[in-house]
Amino acid sequence: MNRIYLGFILLMSCTQILYSQHSVLVLGIAQDGGYPHIGCKKECCNLAWQNDSLKKMVVSLAITDSVSRQWWLMEATPDITSQLHLFDSLTHHHYPFLPAGIFITHAHIGHYTGLMELGREALNSNQIPVYCLPKMKTFLTENGPWSQLVKLNNITLHELKTDSLFSFGNLQIMAFLVPHRDEYSETAGFKFSIHHSKYLFIPDIDKWSKWNRNMMEEVMQVNTAFLDGTFYTENELPGRNIAEIPHPTINETMQLDWENYGKTTRSKVFFIHFNHTNPVMWNSTIQKELQLHYFNFAMQGHWY
Repeated sequence: MNRIYLGFILLMSCTQILYSQHSVLVLGIAQDGGYPHIGCKKECCNLAWQNDSLKKMVVSLAITDSVSRQWWLMEATPDITSQLHLFDSLTHHHYPFLPAGIFITHAHIGHYTGLMELGREALNSNQIPVYCLPKMKTFLTENGPWSQLVKLNNITLHELKTDSLFSFGNLQIMAFLVPHRDEYSETAGFKFSIHHSKYLFIPDIDKWSKWNRNMMEEVMQVNTAFLDGTFYTENELPGRNIAEIPHPTINETMQLDWENYGKTTRSKVFFIHFNHTNPVMWNSTIQKELQLHYFNFAMQGHWY
């Protein structure tokens, strides 16, 4: 057999094995404002301003099906242009450039404003499916410039029902409500399974105690849980009323009663959606402390 052809077959086999084992690629880990953060001249952002390799994009996931060669985008962030390019590069053009659909959690700027890049001023896409809950759908339909995307068929909106399972080939996905600052829409979390692996995605929530579910029980039922890790402690924003942005801090989450769930359940937690002030983004000592307690942090460009 021709050596070049044999090498190609081996490369494709290895690629298939990689994508079969890992179905979720993290395309961003930062809170809505990204990292470094606009106007920040503090120590937390200075290194990233000076070194492009330290910059992090806004939280987003790519869900892949290596069998059908389809993929889905979780969140349309302000970094969608770079994230589409990153996905295409890291998957070596194995998938179509555009996703088979986009899932949106809520109407805060880091989670949906990237849809504007699909408009006629930019990509001028054709009927990209966008899946969201009812209030989010109404918000996009009735408010410009998003309504123009609908009118020009750049996107097609599909309404999800909470706690109902939807199937997209090998992808099974369910949206559920989580308590959050719902100025323009409700806020969704997602539970999904692909290639026998189950995932939980909750980048934004006010407090675990406000949710009508037991977060630890939910984590126990999946293989990987991407959870709100916006702040490490409540002391990161001096001069701001933390009650106005009441995310559960990473410290709070770690101090919950995990005793009955064991190390295995804790190790399924990957914190995500980091504010620029969160030392988990850049402090190796804090990162090691997290892992000593059997918790993890999501990394941009990594498969899960």
